[in-house]
Amino acid sequence: MDMSTLSGLRGELASFEHAYAVALQRHRRTGQCQFILRTGDALQPVRTTSLHPRPSETLLAIIR
Repeated sequence: MDMSTLSGLRGELASFEHAYAVALQRHRRTGQCQFILRTGDALQPVRTTSLHPRPSETLLAIIR
């Protein structure tokens, strides 16, 4: 996929800052720990989950 054809907004939504905000919201709503992970995927470089990281992912932050 040609990265230049993607929306500029995608970069903002896929940022660590956005993932952190989402993790805080999910933690407040569920009470579960949230992990912010670096995925190595250019389309989704950072993600938030309540599951432990996969071996291919890097832990960036935990919201407890």
